[in-house]
Amino acid sequence: MKIAILPGDGIGPEIMNEAVRVLNALGENFEMEWADVGGVGYANHGHPLPESTLKLAQEADAVLFGAVGDFKYDTLERALRPEQAILGLRKNLKLFANLRPAILYPELAGASTLKPEIVSGLNLLIVRELTGDIYFGQPRGRRAAPDGAFKGAVEGFDTMRYSEPEIRRIAHVGFQTAMKRGKKLTSVDKANVLETSQLWRETVIDVAKEYPEVKLDHMYVDNAAMQLVRAPKDLDVVLTGNIFGDILSDAAAMLTGSIGMLASASLDESGKGLYEPSHGSAPDIAGKGIANPLAQILSAAMMLRYSFNMNEQADRIESAIKKVLASGLRTGDIYEPGCQRVGTKEMGDAVVAAL
Repeated sequence: MKIAILPGDGIGPEIMNEAVRVLNALGENFEMEWADVGGVGYANHGHPLPESTLKLAQEADAVLFGAVGDFKYDTLERALRPEQAILGLRKNLKLFANLRPAILYPELAGASTLKPEIVSGLNLLIVRELTGDIYFGQPRGRRAAPDGAFKGAVEGFDTMRYSEPEIRRIAHVGFQTAMKRGKKLTSVDKANVLETSQLWRETVIDVAKEYPEVKLDHMYVDNAAMQLVRAPKDLDVVLTGNIFGDILSDAAAMLTGSIGMLASASLDESGKGLYEPSHGSAPDIAGKGIANPLAQILSAAMMLRYSFNMNEQADRIESAIKKVLASGLRTGDIYEPGCQRVGTKEMGDAVVAAL
């Protein structure tokens, strides 16, 4: 079981160290190889996704990814910025399905920005299409506006596009996921405005015929955003496109008390995946030893579950985290009065001890 370890920038190396310690504590035979990616990839190799890193990711059975990005690289041309690394990995590894769970641990109900009665017991999963939509659509760029009230002025343009096979492929992932959970799927689009979303809805309805046990409903993205903060427990599996999923999954993250608690998986058609926390590189706190490593550790658990079929080991990690939270240990992002504040390494120590 070969794992490409790509810690990246900011707090990435700190939280990755704890995830690797937890994996090693399981006593399994993992082969781990580390490589540069993101800003550190550019600094050491002249590109955020060096050829050697991409080769490693392609050869590995799974990729455990930290976070990329740093303010000091913001002046680089877009193709060389750290964030291009993750887009390049998704494209080259054909990672089209992103799974982002939002689970509220009972001990963290008070850390959510919503009332406990609204979020207690929350357990939803967002299935996001990852390689299409406006992030990858062509043409894109800048030009002089060809017509309209501002003809001749500089305008930027991006293209939102989806093909029917792309939609059908991610829809199957959504329905198959729903079959393993509550057999309820909410498809999110903007079919009242966008041609892309009209095709999305029509295709999802057609795929639904193959899953008669799953209850399918549809929701416009603006309403979905409202329901996330009004009645999030009414949702189970949420299926949506790239840009809508990007926004909604970050909103869902805050329902759990901190984005530092959320893992994610990005999968190809054979189940090979890239696993990463949902948060960013947080360069403002890098090196301070205060970042929450639990999302990175939970990403490692997702890797065991989805790419290696090691459900028992994944359960052990998740149970250890529950035990640590029940003991009252908290990093700063989830701290509440009466709990014990700990740093990155101390939290990792506690999870290892619980294992």
